[in-house]
Amino acid sequence: MGMRTGFRVLGFLSAAGLLLSAACFPAKAAQQEQAVPALTAKSAILVEQSTMQPLFEANADEQLAPASITKIMTLLLVMEAIDSGRIGLQDMVTASDYASSMGGSQIWLEPNEQMSVHELLKATAVASANDAAVALAEHLSGTEGAFVEEMNKRAQELGMQNTHFVNCTGLDEEGHYTSARDISLMAGELLRHPKITEYTTIWMDHLRQGETELVNTNRLIYHYKGATGLKTGSTDNAGKCLCASAVREEMGLISVVLGAPDSNAQFNESRSLLDWGFGNFVCAKISLPEPLSPLKVEHGVSEGVSLYALPPESAVIRRQDEEKLAYEVSISEKVQAPVENNQTVGSVTVHIDGEEVCSFPIKTKNSVARMSFFRAFLRLGRSLFSMGSVPLPADERLQPSENSAAAEGTLEQSALKDEESLKNPARSLPAGVDIGRTIR
Repeated sequence: MGMRTGFRVLGFLSAAGLLLSAACFPAKAAQQEQAVPALTAKSAILVEQSTMQPLFEANADEQLAPASITKIMTLLLVMEAIDSGRIGLQDMVTASDYASSMGGSQIWLEPNEQMSVHELLKATAVASANDAAVALAEHLSGTEGAFVEEMNKRAQELGMQNTHFVNCTGLDEEGHYTSARDISLMAGELLRHPKITEYTTIWMDHLRQGETELVNTNRLIYHYKGATGLKTGSTDNAGKCLCASAVREEMGLISVVLGAPDSNAQFNESRSLLDWGFGNFVCAKISLPEPLSPLKVEHGVSEGVSLYALPPESAVIRRQDEEKLAYEVSISEKVQAPVENNQTVGSVTVHIDGEEVCSFPIKTKNSVARMSFFRAFLRLGRSLFSMGSVPLPADERLQPSENSAAAEGTLEQSALKDEESLKNPARSLPAGVDIGRTIR
């Protein structure tokens, strides 16, 4: 599994360049950052939730036993099944002999005992109950083995390159491993299901009409402002582990600490990473600096085309640089027809002190066809008709339209009519119109 048991994070903390991604944050400000706390955990990572941008990492790709943090993937598959309608929260689940035999953290399910998906989800998320997790896995996939196959498939889809699951609980087993970075990926995906935090933020609850008490294994839920979850883990092989999530000032953070030596380090180092992230970074709102004017179109059926841009909602930047955001708009002066809908014609670059933070394209709102001979002739003819004594019938007047598809259809039909008019001019004229007199 590639473990280096003697590794410690402290050696990584002396170099600021290893703490931050130079591609996403200005290098000039790196020396001004506060030093992150010294960690005793074997591996750690801190990411911003909406962008999944790493803010700190130390040995983040080391393959390590994750203990019950494994259940993040179990919970993810359950939430996806609920949201897709495969199962419902009130569906009843019958515990098998195998599910009832799980050791470690449990709610002591009896063989053939029935609980709802809602109750088992709560037991898994709050009390890290192994029997509840297996019961859910069997309910979804028939057997834990089949469910684990789905876990590994989903891990691959999420880009978890250093992960292999053997069970759905996290109990120590040969070949069962993941990494801090991979955990952050599946945690971020789980948090895309807002309902999960209704379970992961429960501090105390009960099952069986109060007979079974549930207390959250994540003490940060009670002690840390803005905590939203997510999952603890502890086995002899894995040590003390925690994937913690929290939201403050509209910014969400996910921290992962693996292989901490004791429970105090498990929670204190997670808290320190979150504090460091909230203290040094913000999610700055990104928006267009000014409205986009229509772009001139040459040789088109329209003289201009409207534009739009979809900037990212926010970008993660250093708190001290929040007032330094600057925008650079780069756009063509004109474009040649034909113009396609959603055609890229420029870009907006957001930077701080000359260092790029993010960029996004400027695109056309609609298409513009190229002006053809027949379209030009039609337009001229209609202009001349409008100058005559006999107006065109209302349903034959050319009406400018923002809707490119409708305008294009009208023009194509008109072009065909115009071809007929060239072949047989007399037939194309409305009754009572003297083309010669109109031209004069």
